[in-house]
Amino acid sequence: MNKQYLRILLAVVCFAGMSVIAAAQGRDQIVVTLPFAAVAGGQILPAGRYLVSRVSDDKLEGLILSSYENHISVIVHPIDIEDASEDHPQVSFTKVAGQRFLSKIQTAYDIYNIPLSRPVIMEAATRPHHDTHASESSGNN
Repeated sequence: MNKQYLRILLAVVCFAGMSVIAAAQGRDQIVVTLPFAAVAGGQILPAGRYLVSRVSDDKLEGLILSSYENHISVIVHPIDIEDASEDHPQVSFTKVAGQRFLSKIQTAYDIYNIPLSRPVIMEAATRPHHDTHASESSGNN
C-alpha cells in the first residue's frame, strides 16, 4: 500500500515539475516547419516541424529546437538578442556552399541572431551536399 502512495506522489511531483518548465518556456515558444534540411548547432536538421523554446529563463542560455517526428534536438546559442518589433515568428537561413545554416529565430517577443562558426562553414564547403529548392525563411504553423 505504501508503494502505491509513493508512486502517486512521484507522479504528482513530476507533473507539477513539468508544468513549471512549460510555463517558464512558453513565452518564446514557437513551432516552425523547415521545408528543407538545414544546419543548426553543428548538426544537420532534416526537413520537418520543430518546437523552438528557451533552454531557461535566461535568454542568453540559448534555444532548443526539437522534432518528435525526426527524433532530434539541438541547442543553439545566440550571439545577440533584439526585441521583436512585430509578432511575426519565423526562422531565417544563410546559404553557404549550397547548404543552409540557421541564422535567425524570431519569436513573438525576441529576435535571436545565431552565429555561423567558421569551422562549420569550412566543413560545409568541403562536404558534398544536396541542393534543395525552397524559400530562405519559414514561418510558424
